[in-house]
Amino acid sequence: MRLSLLAGLGLSVLWSLWSVPSTSLPARVVRDVTLFVCLPGALALARGRDLGWRLDRRALRNTVALALFVTPFYVVGASLPTIRTYYPMWATDTALVQFLPHAAAQFVVAAAAETYYRGLLCVGVRELGAKSIFISPVVYAFHHVHKPPIELALSAPTDVLFGAVDYRSESIVPSVVAHGFGLALLDWLVLHPPLVPTTTAVRALSWLPVPL
Repeated sequence: MRLSLLAGLGLSVLWSLWSVPSTSLPARVVRDVTLFVCLPGALALARGRDLGWRLDRRALRNTVALALFVTPFYVVGASLPTIRTYYPMWATDTALVQFLPHAAAQFVVAAAAETYYRGLLCVGVRELGAKSIFISPVVYAFHHVHKPPIELALSAPTDVLFGAVDYRSESIVPSVVAHGFGLALLDWLVLHPPLVPTTTAVRALSWLPVPL
């Protein structure tokens, strides 16, 4: 367990030091898969640990529930000006021949992130008990400092929610699916006129102390 936490800290530092072009999704895939999947996976195999890559009835049920829960947040978020300015993070368009490979690559990035945050730093140290879900929120927020303010404000609560669901599931599949398909949905929505009028979304969330 202690080794897993130390490895998590080291991988976070390496992730910050390994810079990739902000416009290159393939370079991001290589970095994240190397640091967040290959290295934790090798550590897990060497130590007989479990990173939570399993699917059973409970994990499937919680995957559907979490995906349904977060979908409205992506729909409303796609109407906000700061989100529509920031996304898509990598160039794409609505032509399926371009969007589908883009979405698949983003899903890999999301799966790599969840293997690190919810696998190595949550399910992988579940012997700590439920408090293991609170290990990664600070790191998760730190890695999101460049995101729109509303997303940064929600990053820690989102991390706790995803961690809690994965902890209960003993699987990271729920957060992988919610994160991966959520990113694809967000990009698709941003590339189209908002489903929720921007003025309506901004007015409804104007009480939040962050730019929208």
